[in-house]
Amino acid sequence: MAKKKSQSKGERSPEQLVKFLLERMENCEDAEALNDNVIIPFTAALETVCGARGYLLNIYGDKSNLAITSDEDAEAIYALIEDYLDSRRGE
Repeated sequence: MAKKKSQSKGERSPEQLVKFLLERMENCEDAEALNDNVIIPFTAALETVCGARGYLLNIYGDKSNLAITSDEDAEAIYALIEDYLDSRRGE
């Protein structure tokens, strides 16, 4: 049987992190609070780690997509997504 990697003090397992994030999200009364208290801090952490390692982060999932871009590209990408979604709604 493989040994479990021991966690340092204050470190969370992936399962504990999911539980923590879910609790934080459930405590948000509205989308603005969710954005301010969970999504922006989580995204800032991703941006920091990815930027330090020279990554371009683009996550595609079954229920969501996440792209981390430069400030110059963010608004244009948002507009492209909105235009695409608007065109799909018209089908």
